[in-house]
Amino acid sequence: MKRQKKHTGSRGTKNETTVLLTPKNVAWLITRARGLAEPLCEAEGFELVHVEFQPEAGGRILRFYIDKPDGVTLDECAYVSRQISDLLDVSLEGIGSYNLEISSPGPERPLGKESDYERFKGKAIRLKTYHPINGQKNFKGVLSGISEGIVEISMDDRTVVIPFGEIHRARLVNHGEKGCLYQT
Repeated sequence: MKRQKKHTGSRGTKNETTVLLTPKNVAWLITRARGLAEPLCEAEGFELVHVEFQPEAGGRILRFYIDKPDGVTLDECAYVSRQISDLLDVSLEGIGSYNLEISSPGPERPLGKESDYERFKGKAIRLKTYHPINGQKNFKGVLSGISEGIVEISMDDRTVVIPFGEIHRARLVNHGEKGCLYQT
């Protein structure tokens, strides 16, 4: 379950100057958005799990994944969306239009922080690297943990070691958590 809202990224002004979204600019945008949202989420009792900005069929999406120990409700996603929306409207001008989405991490929770690789040790994950490691970029196996910035994954009859900084994207596989909880 998720909450979406359309944004212009510059408070709706016409003739806006839009920043070209190169990988470097996207990284800046994600870092800036995380920096704005994380204190708000922590103050409200939520963990900011992950932030991503990407093109999709309906346009560009700025997506925040939030969680708390007993899960998040749709109303909580909507509440955080309104709070983050106000912050973004005044702090991220000139990035063009995008859809804001607040969601629970769901059963295929993204792994973005080094602490996630220790927290979910023993769980099945899939991971993609920026550059090939031993001739491949896509990995699926059981997370063995992280030590000194090196992630270990057990795959069939071998263990693969991947520097944390080389990880482009990683998610749990069939973790079994629910998404946003429905209000009853």
